[in-house]
Amino acid sequence: MGLKAEKLDLHKVDISGSKWQEVNAMELDISDVNLAKTKINNVNMSGMVLNDVNMGESRISNANLSGVGIQHANFSNAVIDHVHLYGTEFHNVVFPMEGDGNFNPDGQYKPISFQNCDLTNGQIRNCNLTNVEISDCDISGLKINGVLIEELLKYKEKL
Repeated sequence: MGLKAEKLDLHKVDISGSKWQEVNAMELDISDVNLAKTKINNVNMSGMVLNDVNMGESRISNANLSGVGIQHANFSNAVIDHVHLYGTEFHNVVFPMEGDGNFNPDGQYKPISFQNCDLTNGQIRNCNLTNVEISDCDISGLKINGVLIEELLKYKEKL
């Protein structure tokens, strides 16, 4: 691909509907830009930094997100499907606080749900599990505070 090298300094320009194909656009500095409904296909975005970004209703598929860091993000009602999460850590996952855009004063939120997930050797520590339900799951080896749940259920059946 023979490329013509050209630096563009666009300021207060409407380039809506433009197409970029076979373009080398490394190290761009993009600020205060509306990219709503933009489609990005077959693009190398490694090392990209996104700050103060509204990605509501966005879709990411067939993507390598290994090593990605997501902080201070609103993931409410997100659907994460068929992903590799080994080694992934979740820290400080919280409900919205007053002043957050999706805060609900009555505290009623759609529940967090794991379905058809392999959480083998997972660890849950220092978490609020109030009203958590576990059903139709393989619980072999599952311990809560050191208590083997299989043994606890066997004991309950004997009563």
